[in-house]
Amino acid sequence: MERRELVRRAIEFQHPPRLPFWQHWNHKLPEFPDDVCNIWEMDRAQAGWFFDRPGPDDWGCGWSTTELKNIGQVTDCPLSDWSALDGYRPPDPRNPFYYERLEPLLDEAGDRYVALTAHSLLFSRLHKLRGFTQTLEDFYLEPEKTGRVLDMIVEFKVQQCAELHRRFGERIDALFVADDWGTQEQTFVGPNILRDFFAPRYKTIFEAIHACGWHVILHSCGRINAFVPTFLELGVDVLNMQQSRSYGLVEFGEQFRGQVCFLATVDIQTTLPRGDEREIREEARQLVRHWSTPAGGMIAFDYGAWDAVGVQPEAPRIMFDEFARLSRFWSSQQEGAHGPSGPLDRCS
Repeated sequence: MERRELVRRAIEFQHPPRLPFWQHWNHKLPEFPDDVCNIWEMDRAQAGWFFDRPGPDDWGCGWSTTELKNIGQVTDCPLSDWSALDGYRPPDPRNPFYYERLEPLLDEAGDRYVALTAHSLLFSRLHKLRGFTQTLEDFYLEPEKTGRVLDMIVEFKVQQCAELHRRFGERIDALFVADDWGTQEQTFVGPNILRDFFAPRYKTIFEAIHACGWHVILHSCGRINAFVPTFLELGVDVLNMQQSRSYGLVEFGEQFRGQVCFLATVDIQTTLPRGDEREIREEARQLVRHWSTPAGGMIAFDYGAWDAVGVQPEAPRIMFDEFARLSRFWSSQQEGAHGPSGPLDRCS
């Protein structure tokens, strides 16, 4: 079976023969499957990568980075003063620069599933433009201006989808987008803000992605449990969850498995940095047991930027090794190979 089809079946709960693996584009572990071609070129600014060259991106957001190479953060917001709004213009979503480098990368995909990453979606781009604290205040103090900025972002994303589809069509399988919505304890805002400002706009973007025949893959950090039902209602196909323990590992999976595919990793903030092999393997087993189903619904994920989060190289290798051991667990269960005392019965 082609790797592309394998991943599609996992996402759509059509009984993939094994667990698919998503390896980071610059951090390959050759002893494990490599089922996804993840292309990051949509995030490159014309001035260069924001994490290589601190400075403004194409939206005018000024980035700062640390000596340790990581994604950095925006420290200069072009709309920090609302007086700049009337004269502000977003980048051209049809600029050939964003697309001309994709052709050879798509050629390299082979039979792998192709996901294009374009990180900042709505909330993330909004607070990069305006400033985080100001954004949270603006929902109450400046809702009209906030809506104008969000609509500007939506228009960019919809046109970006149209241009990608015009150029590459079925050679793409998914868009990977990101909005970090929570702290370790709860979401930054209540469900009323999600409903009033974001839900209809997310729906517009997700419908544009689906109209191209692609899956919607949404990354969001933090304890976002309260927002997940809305994300599913709006059409998210895959949720990328990297802080497994902050959601409540068992109860979160039991509540949502079977409703969405999880692009899942052992917790990047606690379990993997501690580096305890037994703990890593146990959590990988719990993820397979509680987040996946016999029909699919899970992809093993490698975060990749391990230096930035204090993870030693051996930890993700241990994680993938355990995922590989369990990659055919559900088919084996159906065949009766493990019976009542199979490997996942060691999980709590």
